[in-house]
Amino acid sequence: MGNQPEIVSAEKWKQERDELLIAEKEATGLLDKIAARRRRLPMVAFDNARYRFDAPEGSKTLIDLFEGRPQLVTYQFMDNGPDEFCPGCTHFTNNVVDLSELADNDVSWSTVSNMPLDQIEKYKAQMGWSMPFVSSHGTTFADDCGANGGFMLSVFLRNGMDVFRTYATTARGVDRLLFVNNILDLAPYGRQEDWEDSPSGWPQHPTYG
Repeated sequence: MGNQPEIVSAEKWKQERDELLIAEKEATGLLDKIAARRRRLPMVAFDNARYRFDAPEGSKTLIDLFEGRPQLVTYQFMDNGPDEFCPGCTHFTNNVVDLSELADNDVSWSTVSNMPLDQIEKYKAQMGWSMPFVSSHGTTFADDCGANGGFMLSVFLRNGMDVFRTYATTARGVDRLLFVNNILDLAPYGRQEDWEDSPSGWPQHPTYG
């Protein structure tokens, strides 16, 4: 399949791997510093009473999505219209796992979409998803988060009945969270997507092709 990496001696491979490891450790250190800055971000009040989310169990408030925990992460799944589903959001949602570990660290998760609840439920069943997935249809939640019709990840903190937004990201900020993408970044051919800087002859295709 395509070209292959150069074959070298074990000594040469170790030398080049060790050189790359230096750059990887530098990047890890930089990410640690960014995470430290993230923990020191200020927060902004977010109106809990303004939104009603449709869920299989009935209508829920933003506070309800916390499930009694102090922290909440939401992912705004794009609404592309009836029976149309964003491939990127689908790929991301396939990577949402081990919510019990998040819960053990006082973090709740909720996937949110402006899609009507019946459309969400049908797609959840089709994909075999079990995570909390509620509808923000008819609310301004996505717009107030700044999703602007796209996808977005937001982080909230609550103090009693008061809700605050502490962090938000989209585009590659969301991309970096994905298990599959991170594993592919370690593989010789990468993600095989046409935007990547890969050697000539490496297999590549459009991102969602």
